[in-house]
Amino acid sequence: MHKTYLHPMPVRLWHWNNAFCFLVLIVTGAQIRYRDALDLMSFKNAVDVHNFFGFLLIANFMLWALYYMISRKLKIYIPDPNLKNFVLGSLKQARYYGYGIFVGEPNPHHATPDNKFNPMQQVAYFNIMLLLLPLQIVSGLLMWDIKRFAAMISIVGGIKVVDSLHVFLTLFFTSFLFVHVYLATLGHTPLEHIKAMFTGYEEESEVAH
Repeated sequence: MHKTYLHPMPVRLWHWNNAFCFLVLIVTGAQIRYRDALDLMSFKNAVDVHNFFGFLLIANFMLWALYYMISRKLKIYIPDPNLKNFVLGSLKQARYYGYGIFVGEPNPHHATPDNKFNPMQQVAYFNIMLLLLPLQIVSGLLMWDIKRFAAMISIVGGIKVVDSLHVFLTLFFTSFLFVHVYLATLGHTPLEHIKAMFTGYEEESEVAH
């Protein structure tokens, strides 16, 4: 097997902290929204825990942004500006996910520290980290203190718009977690990608590499 050091310690710490924050926020958010149907904790405790982990998620996001700006590795999230290369790479990857993986074909993308994500992953993570997560954070902040941010809430269409956006993004991120976990099992063993997020090292057969 060929080992590649793909996930530096700061990235691994961010990843697991982010995952834990998401899980807590999803559970407490459900308790807040469906307080008559769920009985996991009191409404007040759910709000307090949700707010705490919401700010922890914001701090975690800021550290992620700072790390990638300082290390100058934010480019790994940016799709190939050459449209032809991007389209062909995406088609190859889509074929692999839809067919090749089931017949034992090697993954067309070989991850390296400077080219970690395949084209489809780049599009997904680019939109998630640079668009959808910031929108989730902003909508959460606006609802955290409605009076303080009343003017801004009014500008974007009112509290119903902000709340609907926050809920829609929550449903998206909840669905994404299931997809993310499934894709994480598609290494040369079901636990290879997950193990790599603890050790930092991704293993790949020498033939495939």
